[in-house]
Amino acid sequence: MLKPYDPHSTSPKSLPLTFFDLIWLRIPPVQRLFFYEFPTLDHPNTNTTAFFHSLILPRLKHSLSLTLQHFLPLAGNLTWPESSHKPVVVYAEGDAVSLTVAESDADFNLLSGSEDIFQATEYHPLLPNLAMSHDRAAALALQVTLFPNSGFSIGMVTHHAILDGKTGYLFLKSWALTYRSCSSSAESSSASLPPELKPFYDRSVVKYPARLDSIYAKHWLDQGGPNNRSLMCWEGKPASSDLVRGTFQLTRSNIEKLRKTVINNQTSKEERQHPLPHISTFSLTYAYTLVCLLEAEGIIGNTKDNDKAILMAFAADFRPRLDPPLPPTYFGSCVVGKLVALETKELVGKGFGLDMAVKIIGEAIKNLTIDGAEDSLSRFSAIPNASRFYSTAGSPRFEVYNIDYGWGKLRKMDVVSIDTNRAISFSDTRNGDGVEIGLVLKKRHMEAFASLFSQGLVDDY
Repeated sequence: MLKPYDPHSTSPKSLPLTFFDLIWLRIPPVQRLFFYEFPTLDHPNTNTTAFFHSLILPRLKHSLSLTLQHFLPLAGNLTWPESSHKPVVVYAEGDAVSLTVAESDADFNLLSGSEDIFQATEYHPLLPNLAMSHDRAAALALQVTLFPNSGFSIGMVTHHAILDGKTGYLFLKSWALTYRSCSSSAESSSASLPPELKPFYDRSVVKYPARLDSIYAKHWLDQGGPNNRSLMCWEGKPASSDLVRGTFQLTRSNIEKLRKTVINNQTSKEERQHPLPHISTFSLTYAYTLVCLLEAEGIIGNTKDNDKAILMAFAADFRPRLDPPLPPTYFGSCVVGKLVALETKELVGKGFGLDMAVKIIGEAIKNLTIDGAEDSLSRFSAIPNASRFYSTAGSPRFEVYNIDYGWGKLRKMDVVSIDTNRAISFSDTRNGDGVEIGLVLKKRHMEAFASLFSQGLVDDY
């Protein structure tokens, strides 16, 4: 366990959840892995295990402790007192973040590479457990795993009702900056952050209909209720042994080619008179991945599924959409999910499926709002039986590969939790060219997807 260096920092010790947090109250935790190679050492025969334990690990711990001064809620716990109508994140003196240190003899190059597929469960030993019970739930857990003579990984598990991806990466960027700024516990006892990294905690400026709090709190209280204040997250479906993990990339030129293809496919008079608005990189990436995935899994072309609904879900950062908008450094969860249904037959036909998926995703993004959020829970339960459900995780806008501790470029980032929820992960790429895509599928589907994905970028889609 690692405590904040100064528990008397100015960070708030209590944060009530907002509507945007309550949405995710019992959603399974988000699991991420970051792989780093050892930096080039002055002496080739240096013992990397000793180097790690004597230099990297102590500095990691100390810089983490310093960083937590600015992020006290991450060392706290989520609670739901009987006296409160909604849960609260509380930091009490003595609270700490769980930090596990481990060692692995697994193949570092395989797990941190992007070329090969491997069993999805191979990542699991590299992740910590996030402590939770019916009475309380931790915000954050970390694990640092040494791969002797190769490198190490940082496993990060977070509670989605306490922080979203944007806040998670704000914390990591702050930790990295603090690591670079300090050398040992003896030399530094404080760490300042620039304005662009200082978390913003004022929840009085988060404006939305107040009734949403009670509606969503009641929804959770009534699940397994009455008055079910349990803070246990749902258990995701365990990743089976036949699932493999794969990584793919769309370069900027790939994305531009897909964009031109969609524009050129607007052949009808109505489409020419009402062309698609700006076609975003997210719309193209999600649509192209989805169409390849549906074909790889045999959904497209299966006539018996033509009338079944495919559900597409994604979440968008709502900070800039609020009135007034919130600063990018706002601490918490502030993402709103969007669910879109379409029939399989709408995606049949070479090129047509991509065009339709891009159009539907683009319109959903354009119309994203919290208007009608009161009824969204009932609408969700009333959605027709779907043959497939696909969601997304992450965003290239987080610029994960720019997080710099001073060891050199991050070798690989992966969202591990997509192996339990059929999500597609998106991030920036190591070389800065395009979008990295993470998938977990059955091996035969992964191989089919890889073929379709690469061939579609060669052909005129």
